Amino acid sequence: MYIEMFYIIVFFLFGLVLGSFFNVVGMRVPKKESIVSPPSHCPNCGTRVKARDLIPVVSYIMLGGKCRHCQAKISALYPLVELAAGVLFAIAPLKFGISKELLIALPFFSLCLIVFVTDIKYMLIPDKILLPFAVYFLVVRLFIVPAIPWWDAFVGALSGFVILFVIAILSKGGMGGGDIKLFLVLGLIVGWKGVLLTLILASFLGAVIGGIGMLLKKISRREPVPFGPFIIVSAIIVYFYGEAMIRAYVNLL
Repeated sequence: MYIEMFYIIVFFLFGLVLGSFFNVVGMRVPKKESIVSPPSHCPNCGTRVKARDLIPVVSYIMLGGKCRHCQAKISALYPLVELAAGVLFAIAPLKFGISKELLIALPFFSLCLIVFVTDIKYMLIPDKILLPFAVYFLVVRLFIVPAIPWWDAFVGALSGFVILFVIAILSKGGMGGGDIKLFLVLGLIVGWKGVLLTLILASFLGAVIGGIGMLLKKISRREPVPFGPFIIVSAIIVYFYGEAMIRAYVNLL
């Protein structure tokens, strides 16, 4: 019991800290900026952020969501990503224990949160982010944590790419290149059934939330909406509960 709680706390804190890094990567890489220099600074006044204002989630709350110097509003995306990273990282050892699966789970959550930031902020999923993760998951699936059956991850990657590519052609650009490549990477993680389930769930979430947004007049019909966040949320749900969802569906047939 105490050991389990210790792991939860450690992974949660580890996730919070990495969440701050995910924000930096997500905000800077699409603009082709260094993730190291310059240090964290206010995007409005350019003032360097001191260590006391870099405590994940806590600093945002203490500052009231504003820059200490110019009082410009700070995007709520920052603490949300930090908190999400902490929660997901804390859930991982509860779900999988201290096992090799964490070599899939933790990088997967990292990818998801970085892509969430880039697509929300810029409607872009850069190759510079997807390629390193694709190589990593390919190596891990080949040599360390093979899927069951072993070929499922590779069929998933191929099917994810092909299905999204066909959709992009048929919709004449309705699906972005980043989304297509993202599904290829997700296929290595969730397999071919998981890829199909992720696509179905993401489409459903996108339709529902988009419909609500139009009813509330927050989104216009011709306004482009990033699909990446829906993919990310759906992929995480499928990663945790995909097999149970598929079994439940089969039992209903």
